Amino acid sequence: MLILEAKLKGKTEQYNLIDEAIRTALFVRNKALRLWMDVKGSDKYDLNKYCAVLAKEFEFAKKLNSQARQASAERAWSAISRFFENCQKKVPGKKGFPRFKKRGHSVEYKTSGWKLSDDRKYLTLTDGFKIGRLKLIGSRDLSFYQVEQIKRIRLVKRADGYYAQFCVDVERREEIEPSKTTIGLDVGLNHFYTDSNGEVVENPKYLRKSERQLKKLQRQVSKRKKGSANRKKAIKRLAKKHLQVSRQRKDFAVKTARCVVRSNDLIAYENLQVRNMVKNHKLAKSINDASWSMFRQWVEYFGKVFGKVTVAVPPQYTSQNCSNCGKQVVKTLSQRTHRCGYCGTVLDRDHNAALNILARGINRVGHTQINAWGEFDLCQVDVSLVGKLSR
Repeated sequence: MLILEAKLKGKTEQYNLIDEAIRTALFVRNKALRLWMDVKGSDKYDLNKYCAVLAKEFEFAKKLNSQARQASAERAWSAISRFFENCQKKVPGKKGFPRFKKRGHSVEYKTSGWKLSDDRKYLTLTDGFKIGRLKLIGSRDLSFYQVEQIKRIRLVKRADGYYAQFCVDVERREEIEPSKTTIGLDVGLNHFYTDSNGEVVENPKYLRKSERQLKKLQRQVSKRKKGSANRKKAIKRLAKKHLQVSRQRKDFAVKTARCVVRSNDLIAYENLQVRNMVKNHKLAKSINDASWSMFRQWVEYFGKVFGKVTVAVPPQYTSQNCSNCGKQVVKTLSQRTHRCGYCGTVLDRDHNAALNILARGINRVGHTQINAWGEFDLCQVDVSLVGKLSR
């Protein structure tokens, strides 16, 4: 699946109707979740059937397209199934019990309730809310696909306007020449990552750089009277700044991940539990600002696109063990240089960890020598086989 996004341009009345559709979708989602809580043994199909009952019972719910109501119920079931999966896997800590949501930011349509113009410049919503025709800004990429390939459309509300996301049923594959190189990545806070070649990428720290402006905008919100028009304007300015920071993070993660994957045939990285790491309140802001999880997601995505091997390895003792002799050299967090008293190796702490990560990654895919490309070619290994090869 490929997600394409375009900004929506319309009238204020149309934006208000989109807000109403979003609230209705949220209402259906919460009602479906309530049904699962009240009626023991309810499954995904029961939640979908309940959507028709809600349409008969509530007039405003009937305005929403029938498939859009089902998509909202599917969101509730997605939270329920994730909770069951965490329970079965015995995930430590909270299992993520489904909760009711107070605010919604999107409504999702399937194959009905909308119509796309032939030139792909206008989107018309035809359900009971009568939102009407909206102009699509930045929809050039839609011209490369047939309307039948668009399986879902999501209307999203953000601080700077409304957007339409198109879910296109297409297999994205790009063939590139093998680089016959491997790399291990050790992410950190001083540097975004240090690779096994000793090269570093600086941490952009977008939140830290914008913190002064964010605090100023937050003070403006606090000074305004609750419920006033000026307070709403101040809240919007603050939300736009937060949106800018999040987009900067995403742009950096996408471009860096793409560059790493294109340049190497095997990428090894740590399987970090970021959710547990942010419990350290002294480092939580810096860890969230680094966006390690987003970077990992895009590395794995581009690995599938370009046919490269991406493997996550256990992070235990990657910083403590010597990458040359394998002996354990205990270091505190403040010690940034690895000095091995057994073999005399002196390396930067993160460089040493990256070498250990690369060695573990190669072992997990069953390859013992970095340059032994013979019959077993790393660039031909399917990503889904990585777990099998490690056994």
